[in-house]
Amino acid sequence: MKAIVCPRYGSPDVLQLQEIHKPVPKDDEALVKVVATSLNAADFETMRGTWAVRFTGPFRPLNKILGTDVAGTIEAVGRKVQNFRPGDEIWGDLSFPLRSGAFAEYVCIPEEALRLKPASMTFEEAAAIPTAAVVALQNLRAAAKSSISPILSADGQIQAGQKILINGAGGGVGTFAVQIAKLYGAEVTAVDSAPKLDMLRSLGADQVIDYTREDFTKSERRYDLVLDVVGSRSIRSYRRVLAPDGIFVLIGGSFGVIIQTFLFGPLLSTRGNKKTGIVPWGPNNGQDLAILAELFEAGQVVPVIDRRYPLNQLPEAMWYLEEGHAKGKVIIEVEQAGKTI
Repeated sequence: MKAIVCPRYGSPDVLQLQEIHKPVPKDDEALVKVVATSLNAADFETMRGTWAVRFTGPFRPLNKILGTDVAGTIEAVGRKVQNFRPGDEIWGDLSFPLRSGAFAEYVCIPEEALRLKPASMTFEEAAAIPTAAVVALQNLRAAAKSSISPILSADGQIQAGQKILINGAGGGVGTFAVQIAKLYGAEVTAVDSAPKLDMLRSLGADQVIDYTREDFTKSERRYDLVLDVVGSRSIRSYRRVLAPDGIFVLIGGSFGVIIQTFLFGPLLSTRGNKKTGIVPWGPNNGQDLAILAELFEAGQVVPVIDRRYPLNQLPEAMWYLEEGHAKGKVIIEVEQAGKTI
């Protein structure tokens, strides 16, 4: 089978299209023919060998085939698999503790991690959702107190009418976060580059900010929640724009900001009523994917797909994503009309 292999850390140029052996499922696994996958920040962080990645692979990637979002069709099942059969269409997230592997024609997935794909979704739509949308949902729900949506449930801090700022709103996680925040009835301010602002308005953002022209951390406006996907400023600058009872949640960003938030967030949260922190992520959560499927079918949350690349052009797709210009998700088409491309 064909797969994109990452033999060492480096730029997208290290990625190689190789012919390798087709995997054989273990007793508790299914062999899945991958139809589509999508790119996430974690993919190029693994490819580049960032500090967190090197805890598991100090000198080279632990898993040489990257890719976590998966949508495809089961081709075969192990003898102990009970709830799935060949022909079933599945979707899901192969993030740790699973071993990734979606950038290939086939991947083996444990039965406990298999999720039936909603029939109303295309494979491309299904591949766009599992990582980014679940991250957005879990982070917003952790800060949510009540919901005007009959589908969402929460017990944190957000209430209808509260002001939420989403920094890095035009990417994969951000585009889902804007839509979900609007379901809570929040007033949403979306921050990103100018080419993405019209798209963010179309998703429901009430205000948009071009970060190249305005630094929101120096604004007089105050927010009940700041959700940051691309953290690149100090914790204090984020806390400056919080309302008296505001919350700052960091999803991603530079090494320095992550360490600041992890080490000093709890301490700062004890001073006054402003809260700062990082929400633990639970990948491939079946209940969360069911919620997102229901929201998708209701037309309330839909993936924004920017570009599509065939598998053999995945390095070009990674360069594009790393440049930061992608509006929403970048899809990799592994199989189309019975032919790998």
